[in-house]
Amino acid sequence: MTAAVGRTWSRLTLAGRAVFIGVPILVALLVPLVLVITLFGGTIVDVLAANLPIVRFAVAATAVLLMSVPTAFVIIYMEMKVIALMNLRLGPDRVGPWGTLLSVVHGLKVLVKEDFTPTGVDSTVFTWAPVVVYLASVMSLLVIPFAPGLFGQDLNLGLLYFFAIGGLSVVGLLMAGWSSFNKYSLLGGLRSAAQVVSYEIPLTLSVVGLILLAGTMSLNQIVLMQSGSFLDWNVFRQPLGALIFFIAATAEANRTPFDLTEADSEIVAGFATEYSGMRFGFFFFAEYVNVFIISALTVTLFFGGWTAPFDWPWPVHAAIDPGSLGIGLLIALAVVPVIGTLVLAAPFWIARSSMPWWQAIVIGFVLFNLLVIVAVAGWAFISLDWVAGLFWFLAKTYGFVFTFVWMRGTLPRVRIDQLMAFAWKWLLPASLLNLFVTAAAIVVVGR
Repeated sequence: MTAAVGRTWSRLTLAGRAVFIGVPILVALLVPLVLVITLFGGTIVDVLAANLPIVRFAVAATAVLLMSVPTAFVIIYMEMKVIALMNLRLGPDRVGPWGTLLSVVHGLKVLVKEDFTPTGVDSTVFTWAPVVVYLASVMSLLVIPFAPGLFGQDLNLGLLYFFAIGGLSVVGLLMAGWSSFNKYSLLGGLRSAAQVVSYEIPLTLSVVGLILLAGTMSLNQIVLMQSGSFLDWNVFRQPLGALIFFIAATAEANRTPFDLTEADSEIVAGFATEYSGMRFGFFFFAEYVNVFIISALTVTLFFGGWTAPFDWPWPVHAAIDPGSLGIGLLIALAVVPVIGTLVLAAPFWIARSSMPWWQAIVIGFVLFNLLVIVAVAGWAFISLDWVAGLFWFLAKTYGFVFTFVWMRGTLPRVRIDQLMAFAWKWLLPASLLNLFVTAAAIVVVGR
């Protein structure tokens, strides 16, 4: 019996083994879950309803944590593909369609490598440093409004919270540099402290003029203030502030040309020199999540957030209540896919007589599903405000992500003395000038 099981197991493919192991585990988890819901479902619902603020916070925190890693994978793929095209190369094209799964492979490769702790390090601080950096990035996402009603928490001091939490990342970088017992790591940590402290001042001052205009630090209210057309965006009210913010935010995120904290041509990998495995992966993911966060905050403050760049020329109402269709909905769900698949498959089967009928059916089925997805997405975009808002927000945000990737493939790294001099000699006076001019304009207009 054992020999027969062993032969069967050896003949299974990797997918077959995964199914063989995963299905019993899934059943073992679902059965107790169904029993608990059946026996205590009413009590659980009552407890959740009585603690809605806590439930909402838990759901928001979970959603933010779950979206951070896929976001990093998307930006890693963009970086590989865009820089490759800029260099007249194809880039990744093997793993997954158009190489889209290669970034996932890179991430999993980092996570499964050996997590090594060198001799002489302060192991406690060494272990917690990447956690601090990663959580400082992820916690910043809680106050960013992605769409109307789609945000973690709407704080009156949301912008202050963002700067306070985002500034904690330098603590993690210093922890990594000091605890690694490596001169290059220590140098990278000290560079990060000097860089973040220097650029934090113009970064904060660049948005004070915007706060004077908005009268609030709530990111939701700042977005609503820009509703209308793209002419209402704050980038036209605060052009100098937007430019200073973008430059200082690039330095805060340690992106090219200000990536001095891990300059591989000078200090190996800076603060991350001694890290490997999952702990290095936290630094790796935090860097790319930071790119998304800085882009999202730039869009929120200066480019209208989730608002569209133009008003619709006519009102469109496409709200449909599926429940009003009654039994017709069930008939449509059963009949329409079959008819649609046959109609889309017919041209392929007629045009190519050598094609087997089942291949034409498969092509028709795929095309029908694509059309349904496009139709449902279009209906949701027109009918649901949060879907349209999320579309515009992500489109603008990934436009800035593309800009960051473009800068990495184009610009050289500056020297550390140039980096510091630019912050203190140029950005700080410019941010103070922007603040004084904005305050003076408010006083003059107010009179």
